[in-house]
Amino acid sequence: MKATLQQAPARHYALVLDSPLGPLGIRLQRDVITCIDYLPASSKPMDDGSAAARRVARALKRYFTDGSRSFDFAVQLAGTDFQQRVWQALQAIPAGQTRSYGELARQLGTGARAVGNACRHNPAPVVVPCHRVVGTSGPGGYAGRMTGRPLRRKRWLLEHEGVDLKGLKKN
Repeated sequence: MKATLQQAPARHYALVLDSPLGPLGIRLQRDVITCIDYLPASSKPMDDGSAAARRVARALKRYFTDGSRSFDFAVQLAGTDFQQRVWQALQAIPAGQTRSYGELARQLGTGARAVGNACRHNPAPVVVPCHRVVGTSGPGGYAGRMTGRPLRRKRWLLEHEGVDLKGLKKN
């Protein structure tokens, strides 16, 4: 999943939003989300003044208040055909539910590692909910990491959506 710490200046984003996960940098192209990056804690909130940035900010704030909320805005993500298929499947997983990498792989006729790789390259975490894909013996990774802040973000997102993490073994 692309959810890596980015150092790009805020001027490249239509919106920088404070969130419980830290600042999120959101790129928009013609009212469509193309990328969401986790930014350094020192990043200051901003928006470009567009109606699209305000709409996205409102929707994300609603989600961070109520994890059962879904998103109603479009995303246009750059990726391979396979990645696109995985990212579409992720968007079909309802809030508060999870799928294992293996389940998603069987649904898509591929392997679990390929699904995990597509999740790791997800350009719009949170909105394209790669956090809802878990391992069979625990939560799995997040942003290509199995420990640290990325995994804490995944656990926070799952708990926020009402997923009982007690049933998931710790890695």
